[in-house]
Amino acid sequence: MTAQPLLPKNAPFTPEEIDALNSVVARTTPQQRAWLAGFFAGFEAAQAGGQPQPVAQSKSRQPLLILYASESGNAEALAMRAKKTAQKHGLDARVFDFADADFGVLSKAKNILVFAATWGEGDPPGRAVDFYTALMSDDAPRIEGVRFAVLALGDTAYAQFCATGKAIDARLEALGGTRAFDRIDLDLDYAKQAADWTEKALAELGPADDAAATTVVHVDFKGGSHPADDDEPQFTAENPLTGEINARVNLNGSGSTRETWHIEIAADAPGFSYLPGDAIGVVPENDPQLALDVAEAVGLGADGDVVRKLRERYDVTTLSRAFVESYAKLTGRTDAAALTDQKAFGDFSADRQLVDFLQTYPEKLNAEQLFSVLRPLPGRLYSVASSPKAHPGEAHLLIGAVRWESHGRKRGGVASTYFADRRKVGDPVRVYVKPNRHFRLPEDGNRPIIMIGAGTGVAPFRAFVEERAELGAKGKSWLVFGERNYTNDFLYQLEWQDHLASGSLSRIDVAFSRDQPEKIYVQQRLWEAREDVLRWVEDGAHIYVCGDEKGMGRDVDVTLARILADAARGDDEAGKAKLKELAKAGRYQRDVY
Repeated sequence: MTAQPLLPKNAPFTPEEIDALNSVVARTTPQQRAWLAGFFAGFEAAQAGGQPQPVAQSKSRQPLLILYASESGNAEALAMRAKKTAQKHGLDARVFDFADADFGVLSKAKNILVFAATWGEGDPPGRAVDFYTALMSDDAPRIEGVRFAVLALGDTAYAQFCATGKAIDARLEALGGTRAFDRIDLDLDYAKQAADWTEKALAELGPADDAAATTVVHVDFKGGSHPADDDEPQFTAENPLTGEINARVNLNGSGSTRETWHIEIAADAPGFSYLPGDAIGVVPENDPQLALDVAEAVGLGADGDVVRKLRERYDVTTLSRAFVESYAKLTGRTDAAALTDQKAFGDFSADRQLVDFLQTYPEKLNAEQLFSVLRPLPGRLYSVASSPKAHPGEAHLLIGAVRWESHGRKRGGVASTYFADRRKVGDPVRVYVKPNRHFRLPEDGNRPIIMIGAGTGVAPFRAFVEERAELGAKGKSWLVFGERNYTNDFLYQLEWQDHLASGSLSRIDVAFSRDQPEKIYVQQRLWEAREDVLRWVEDGAHIYVCGDEKGMGRDVDVTLARILADAARGDDEAGKAKLKELAKAGRYQRDVY
């Protein structure tokens, strides 16, 4: 039976209107649809006061290669959006993750559009490393005459802002490519600028005077009743859902040095949907006292509206060189301008925040001046700790409160203390979904899974185990969990025991680092169980890692490569190659930060 042409979710109608229109369109014949098409074409022409115009002769469409290097999914989302927009510019776009690209793809390209994020201190995203390294090597092919444009994403809080995108842009030119549109480097508040840049870049890359760039709307009907994986979420950082906190529990014991909050949010709204492995974005508010301190530092402490806006809308914690440059230019202070030097800034900014700078280099500013040098308050992402099948209409988060003291001032993480100190049950909270298509359970529920996480990195694995329990999946599951102390820090202990009893969880190994004189971490537990790890891998297991990249992720990566090398008679390179092979096949997935 031929699929009926149904409107996609992103059609410019309300969900109710889409349902109503789909109910009509699904029952139409080809003749009826042709009549409607002619009717609306004539109607539009009449509304414009003219006669229907003959359709211009369509010129040949041009191919476009869209590449993305993404860590948190932002660059990937922009790439998918660009693919849809490219149609109206006369471009037939193909999208490739850097993880899936090769020189064969690159050498055949005529037009290239790149969306590249920078990870940490100037590194490419983990999945992009191999192709990025190859692109920078002497073996990279020449791309003479190929037209390209690069959008770089980054965070001005880091010294190597947008380093990956800048390097790719320069490399494509060095390989003989022609820059069709100037690169743009964007901070965390990238959405509007990215949309404008993408539209203009595609116009430059598209064929001149192309008929496809008229008012014809290109619709991909393949979504039908099964939305494509690249459908954009309805709720975003710019358009969050206001949910309500249903539960708020500190999971650590009274003797713990940790403070880990389990948060349950009622988010029962059409269009708010997630899968285990996704992240929930939170739009937090700043500490009111910190907002007041910032306002007072520039002489605006008595202006309640300014303090409120600082609390709700602006980043008042991050001290960046970009901020120092803007402030020095605005105020004309040469002593502040001296901190734009990389070494001087590094020395001053160590464990300091924006308020420290303003108190050290005070100037009277008006509200407009102050807001002009601040960036918007970015959302915070947390791996979702629940299965929507087990908790319909809810999203659960696991949040470790971040607190420290430096330079005589008590400090706290913006979002973590927002939940720990300034929210209570019944309070509203603004949330959105950030899909993570590269951290997904295997479609085959019979596949075994190995889940490795420390601290709050266990969050997505609670969702994984709940989801498999709800689906009745038969595949084995093994959790390797690490924290400081068994008595006070065994997060979700009773739930894991229940899952073990029911068979939803097959095995759990724990590493409590402070319960013995010698610290023990999850990587040691993996090495101790290396023969079992190998057997599970041979049985087709998918391996998942979640947690801090520097503190745990890298060590686990090295250990897994060693285990695989052990099976190859100690060949380290063979172990690394096997781990890459698993990653390429989607059987080794990481969600690290």
